[in-house]
Amino acid sequence: MFKKILIANRGEIALRIQRACREMGIKAVMVYSEADRDAKYVKLADEAVCIGPAASALSYLNMPALISAAEVTDAEAIHPGYGFLSENADFAERVEKSGFQFIGPTPENIRMMGDKVSAKQAMIKAGVPCVPGSEGELSDDPVVIKRTAKAVGYPVIIKAAGGGGGRGMRVVHTEAALINAVQMTKAEALAAFSNGAVYMEKYLQNPRHIEIQILADKFKNVVYLGERDCSMQRRHQKVLEEAPAPGIPRKLIERIGERCAAACKKIGYRGAGTFEFLYENGEFYFIEMNTRVQVEHPVTELITGVDIVRTQIMVAAGEKLPFAQRQISIHGHAIECRINAEDAYKFTPSPGRITMWHPPGGPGVRVDSHVYTNYYVPPNYDSMVGKIIVHGDTREQAMARMRTALLETVIEGINTNIPLHRELMVDAKFMAGGTNIHYLEEWLSQHKR
Repeated sequence: MFKKILIANRGEIALRIQRACREMGIKAVMVYSEADRDAKYVKLADEAVCIGPAASALSYLNMPALISAAEVTDAEAIHPGYGFLSENADFAERVEKSGFQFIGPTPENIRMMGDKVSAKQAMIKAGVPCVPGSEGELSDDPVVIKRTAKAVGYPVIIKAAGGGGGRGMRVVHTEAALINAVQMTKAEALAAFSNGAVYMEKYLQNPRHIEIQILADKFKNVVYLGERDCSMQRRHQKVLEEAPAPGIPRKLIERIGERCAAACKKIGYRGAGTFEFLYENGEFYFIEMNTRVQVEHPVTELITGVDIVRTQIMVAAGEKLPFAQRQISIHGHAIECRINAEDAYKFTPSPGRITMWHPPGGPGVRVDSHVYTNYYVPPNYDSMVGKIIVHGDTREQAMARMRTALLETVIEGINTNIPLHRELMVDAKFMAGGTNIHYLEEWLSQHKR
């Protein structure tokens, strides 16, 4: 097992990984930008290294600075968390070439899954169902593009091969708008991801967003940890998540979970990963694989009892998975609300000083957050300041606990989206379960403030 790990991230995930290290008796090296000098996890660190100014490009995305920090502190491994460089194959490669262990998949796996075209082709070969669409990258020939769209059937969606986070995609309803949409998406993709390749898929009208969490070791042992429903989204960004997904038969989940595990064995996957699917009319359609720990991993931890971050570290150190699929069972229901420093309905960021922070507690309540009273939320990064996660024996109990937790939470000095979460927890459609990925956008348009 490693004696010292460098955590190449910030915020709540940096604290989450630090806690796992402490539990395992591993020293944690925290890196921080000048904007994060006063972060809780920096103060609690075994060692801390400033890696640059506030701008991400000069700090958390600065590969030489991160590797130098690992060298000067004699760290043995680097955990990238999520976001920043966590799915950057070049970074994983540089980490390993510099003599450190990257706590994540191999650079080859990250590269394969980072390109949505190659990921889709790999999944088709592995027998994982995919959304109907173009075979690989779209041609530049307008005639071929129109023929492909006609075969797939309108509406279609044009997506950037190197895209992610809801960026680099455009829905097209008519042939007249098709070529212009393809050209615009290509230009956007090149600017945003340095990769102008795009592909086409059938645009599903009312799908849910369901994902399967997997864990794999280098000995080709793979388990899936049930599913999460992440359909509550705004502009393709998740707002709240729950597990298990309401109303989907266990047999369907088991069937798709087994296919995901088989696909991981086929490509020699190692570490934590998430298969993301659109689910409509009883069918799953693969859209992408995230080759890292997810923001919403706590809901899976609460229903399975598996510590995903601890397991990531174990398999990166060369250990076998400490459990088999038959030992994984689902208990109760969990819900996670992402707490963002932003206006609850206009979504404008609200950085600034938190003058009062009082998190909730009680049975089945977990809070993952790095903030505290008098903490300054910097304007330089993602607006998430924490996550409230609850677990109950039933979905109804979990919702009741979340309502109580949201009422107990006090955050003053900045705006947060807690009022939105409070309303969603008493919304009749959400309470019934099974809302699609467009539901929140439609709800917001009807509840304008």
